[in-house]
Amino acid sequence: MDIRSYDPMAAGDAFDTTGWQRSALCGPDQGDCVELNFSRPGLVALRDTKLADGPVLVFTTAEWDSFTGGLDRGGFRRG
Repeated sequence: MDIRSYDPMAAGDAFDTTGWQRSALCGPDQGDCVELNFSRPGLVALRDTKLADGPVLVFTTAEWDSFTGGLDRGGFRRG
């Protein structure tokens, strides 16, 4: 999959359907959560739990590691 020119509406098909994971903190209604899928080596997929058949964002693992590292360091805190 070339993540520079993929179709977000079809990207979910490139990942194992049993590979979607969500946080245990999502709660019972699971309405405001995202799911991650790590089933493709080198790639991470992200989707909205409310839109399982909707668009999927795909990142390289390096991009994902950079993003989560920024979260860990507090780099995205608002004013």
